Amino acid sequence: MCGVAGFLENNANRREEHLSQIAHAMGNAMLHRGPDSGDVWVEGCSGIALSHRRLAIVDLSSAGAQPMTSACGRYVIVYNGEVYNHNEIRPELAAHGINFRGHSDTEVILEGCALWGVKATVQKLIGMFVLALWDRHEKRLTIVRDRLGIKPVYWAKTSKNFLFGSELKALRVHPDCPGEINRDAVAGFLRHNYVGGAASIYKGINKLEPGWMISIRANEKPVLEQYWSLDEVVDQAKRSPFNGNDEQAIDKLHELLLDATGRRMMADVPLGAFLSGGIDSSTVVALMQAQSERPVRTFSIGFHEEGYNEAQHAAEVAKHLHTDHTELYVSPQEARDVIPKLPFYFDEPFSDSSQIPTYLVSKMTREHVTVALSGDGGDELFSGYTRYFTAEKYGKAIFRQPQMLRRMEAALIQGLSPKNWDHLGKLIPPSRRPTLFGDKLHKLAKILDGGKDDFYRGLVSHWSDPDNIVIDGAEPKGIMWNDEVKQRIPNFIDRMQYLDTLTYLPDDILTKVDRASMAVSLEARVPLLDHRVVDFAWKLPQHMKIRNGQGKWLLRQVLYKYVPQELIERPKMGFGVPIDSWLRGPLREWAEDLLSVKSLKEGGIFRPEPIREKWQEHLSGRRNWQYLIWDILMFQAWQKENTVSPAVKLSQFG
Repeated sequence: MCGVAGFLENNANRREEHLSQIAHAMGNAMLHRGPDSGDVWVEGCSGIALSHRRLAIVDLSSAGAQPMTSACGRYVIVYNGEVYNHNEIRPELAAHGINFRGHSDTEVILEGCALWGVKATVQKLIGMFVLALWDRHEKRLTIVRDRLGIKPVYWAKTSKNFLFGSELKALRVHPDCPGEINRDAVAGFLRHNYVGGAASIYKGINKLEPGWMISIRANEKPVLEQYWSLDEVVDQAKRSPFNGNDEQAIDKLHELLLDATGRRMMADVPLGAFLSGGIDSSTVVALMQAQSERPVRTFSIGFHEEGYNEAQHAAEVAKHLHTDHTELYVSPQEARDVIPKLPFYFDEPFSDSSQIPTYLVSKMTREHVTVALSGDGGDELFSGYTRYFTAEKYGKAIFRQPQMLRRMEAALIQGLSPKNWDHLGKLIPPSRRPTLFGDKLHKLAKILDGGKDDFYRGLVSHWSDPDNIVIDGAEPKGIMWNDEVKQRIPNFIDRMQYLDTLTYLPDDILTKVDRASMAVSLEARVPLLDHRVVDFAWKLPQHMKIRNGQGKWLLRQVLYKYVPQELIERPKMGFGVPIDSWLRGPLREWAEDLLSVKSLKEGGIFRPEPIREKWQEHLSGRRNWQYLIWDILMFQAWQKENTVSPAVKLSQFG
């Protein structure tokens, strides 16, 4: 795993020493992504500079170092990621007379691009990747991002340069980098707790979206091309759905996941796995242990606060699978100490509070291994989120009712605070009681007045009126508001999964895992997001995903081959921390400073009045606005930290 960066100047008259200095600075801004080594490649006559920071995983020798030049001398690559089928592609290339210098996947990708072209090569790859390839003959730079968006890359086109990098901080050390805050992106952030889509927090800087490639020559406009799309996967699933029975589906998924997991155990460094004790991580660990001759290293963290601790469940699964398990119980102060580091490592405002435990488990894991497998992706592929089977269980009944009745029900729910609903919820047996019962009821109340798509947007929204909070901001109405999606995917649960896979998965879940793990130089791999598993999951009928009001039915059946059902069956628990009580207690002074009218006005982004109203209601205990308040706090903290240059911040956190 690595960090990549670089730039292409319109004016190719710069001295190579000048190009090299800037490229080194861009790479050094991401030292945490690649602490083992780093280098640059420049060509003054072309105005091109490529920078690479290396976390050595496969082929630790100098033969695996980057930037790497092809055997023919025409192409130069910098690459971040892991390709798990490179040993299968290698003989194809050797048959064409290519003599390999080492055994890295980088060299296979590079020589594949030289022989077959970029698009044809990346379509062969199984893995996660961002690659930047310079063609010395065509004077063309091409950048590609993996299908699901596991690895990140940003780009910007200015009047003088084309810039790119794995993280925004790499671009920001370039003297030509845009730096004006994108207020529309801030409005989108308030709704979703992440900056989504192709936009970034800065005007003029973009994300390359999953499954896309971009190419450019000096003084020309960038050309964007999609080489993989979820739409094609969905269409193919419609044409060729899975028609087998339950046993055939279980066997097929089992076979696919064994292969996907086994491939991701490839490493020349110590390897382990995150284990929460939930369906996804337990499945990954079980499949790892089934293919390992020694106990797999597993890692989990625990919290002493009731409702936030899964460590005991992870320990039971680890004991059953006979893994070499390590757990760490984290004090509230240790968790809170992470907060000042978040703006630096995440680069953009990001307010999914599970970033805190994700960073902590990554930090603990890195003390023992260099690579960790993670269970991310199972919810989106196999209908694991509560909203999916809530929609299945209650959606039809809800939307059959007259709108007037739904409004009355919403008013009844809102008549009690979430805290009071939590108290009443204690009458429900713990095994059947959802976590954050009161908050979820109030979310339900908000969407009772709309249709199914309003239902979905309500469930995934934080601030429902971000344009009224952000001064001169207009929330981008992206794919969630696109009526064509409803026509193309009429099944509501399928549609929610589709939208989550294109939005929440890359922009929240995978962003969180990438930034938190790379902050401590740990490579995280996600076998459930092997694109072959994605293809298969979309061919499955919903009754193989949701059954008897429970999600992930098929994935569970694979897991039950290895782990008894009683160790797994319990209500789904989020990977979070008790932000609500922290804001009323030990974080109150810090929050009050950032949420004061003075701070909000000085920031110049938010209207203070609605924020102060929510803050006072939260402090009083009348309402739990933890997520909305955390959005504002994470933006305020980000804005405050980013008034300082990345170079200065490097000295604090590097």
